[in-house]
Amino acid sequence: METAGGGAGSDDFVGLLKRMGHIGPIGPIGPMVATADIPQTQATTILAFKFQGGVLVAGDRRATAGNTVIYDRADKVLEIDRHSIMAIAGVPATAWEMARVLEHSFQFFRRTQLQEMSVDGKVRALSKLLRDNFGFVLQGVGIVVPIFATYDSGAEPAARLYFYDAMGAQFEVADYAATGSGSPAVRGILYYENNWGKKPLLKLDEDEALTVALRALDTAAESDTATGGVDRNAKIFPVIKIVSREGITTLPEKRIAAVFKRSVA
Repeated sequence: METAGGGAGSDDFVGLLKRMGHIGPIGPIGPMVATADIPQTQATTILAFKFQGGVLVAGDRRATAGNTVIYDRADKVLEIDRHSIMAIAGVPATAWEMARVLEHSFQFFRRTQLQEMSVDGKVRALSKLLRDNFGFVLQGVGIVVPIFATYDSGAEPAARLYFYDAMGAQFEVADYAATGSGSPAVRGILYYENNWGKKPLLKLDEDEALTVALRALDTAAESDTATGGVDRNAKIFPVIKIVSREGITTLPEKRIAAVFKRSVA
């Protein structure tokens, strides 16, 4: 049966609402914004995967608006508390505000309840922020698609890794996750390394994991202009952090540069 939009089952729910006119110049959430008039800054390409030492989270540094590079030193890998990282793909202004709200929420819970919020509570808190932001997404502004990595020190200690969609649905992954415009290439690299590389991702040591992350981002930059990868001329390297039982470690740029020169370039 043909839909009112004209395509036989071709629309998702939001697309169908737009085609039927329920979301238009005046939608259920207020006046729609002409996004062509507002060039949105976008943060692109983040990845995370589990390895021997916990979860490695990496993000390139490029922020774009359309086909224009706005900034080449954006930080897309954000520390929320001592054992939690939120990596962002999408609109940085919205994502950074979400990160601030999460940080304050986790801190308030810790100080009032005298204990850390559970991992499930942290995951749902980010999911709620994404759902609350969905009204702006329907208007074409403010989309955020994050990755959340943390360490669960509960009864069965383990590194935990989640990715989200724009509506707030969360998905826990066993091995790796990637979002952003360069994510198809990144997922291909991680899938290959996990299945046919010398070792599965979970058995990599820290230097090997760093090499895989740099190769994935460098490959994505070759096929996606919005992904910065490694800027060899300006010597700009991705932000890479590790979540483990001991907390969060930010890998120094000198070490990233040395591994890149030895194993990638």
